[in-house]
Amino acid sequence: MEHVDKRKYLEPEMVARLSNMSLRARLVVEGYIIGQHKSPFHGFSVEFAEHRTYGPGDEIRHIDWKLYGKTDRYFVKQYEEETNLRSYILLDTSRSMEYKSNKISKLDYGNYLSAALAYLMINQQDGVGLTLFDNQIQKFIPPRSKPSHINTILSHLDKTGSGKDTDVGIVLHEMAERIKKRGLVILISDLFDETENIMKGLKHFRHNKQEIIVFHIMDRKELDFNFTNRTKFKDMETDEQITTEPWKIRKIYQQAIRSYQDELRLRCREQKIDYVPLFTDQNLDLALNEYLKKRQRLG
Repeated sequence: MEHVDKRKYLEPEMVARLSNMSLRARLVVEGYIIGQHKSPFHGFSVEFAEHRTYGPGDEIRHIDWKLYGKTDRYFVKQYEEETNLRSYILLDTSRSMEYKSNKISKLDYGNYLSAALAYLMINQQDGVGLTLFDNQIQKFIPPRSKPSHINTILSHLDKTGSGKDTDVGIVLHEMAERIKKRGLVILISDLFDETENIMKGLKHFRHNKQEIIVFHIMDRKELDFNFTNRTKFKDMETDEQITTEPWKIRKIYQQAIRSYQDELRLRCREQKIDYVPLFTDQNLDLALNEYLKKRQRLG
């Protein structure tokens, strides 16, 4: 049988060919781990474990005696209250996320990334929850670390459709009030909102001592504006339309987009927030790397 290199499943278009979100999550993570092992550079430690070594203070009743019989070493079973980190994935499902200039929409990419992150976290015994939102919270799944919890998350991602317009700021404030325990907040969005509204919401999380990663998802054409013909542009959230010659406004448009990104990057840095721009044609290992770098810094 021909050997299949699972690293190809880090490519979004390859992931899209898979039949369901569970398979996508597993193969993306397996492809990532294989890539780390084959890398000539020092990668990240990605260890899946349901036990940890017995130590002083652990209760004897939690020792796995079957594993002791096989290894002659004491291990205790991990329970949900022993979770190392709680993470909250906030996925933007507003109508603007449906945009695509190739086969992968921003929402597709956000779904694949959310699924892979959740799969990786749970297999590392971290707790993870999922929030789907547009101009309000549409679904909130609290963090859990049980292996079966991944099925709940992936089933919702599998049937996620786009919603209404975006109101990132309001949703961030509401989630900051709802999340009581400190953890890691991962925002996955095209950030179609006023910079001030976004930053106020993110600052609310930082005030509550939450750690944050912002994955800013864009289609390549949203930055390059590489349209060659007279084009009608339609706002996917307001339905407002404009017809123009793209080459006449391309330079001004690109400057505005880059200025917006630069401002977000700077203001996130000031708040010690990780800002990560991603394009829908980029491999998913870029985002997984950023998450694991953050995870290592948090211990």
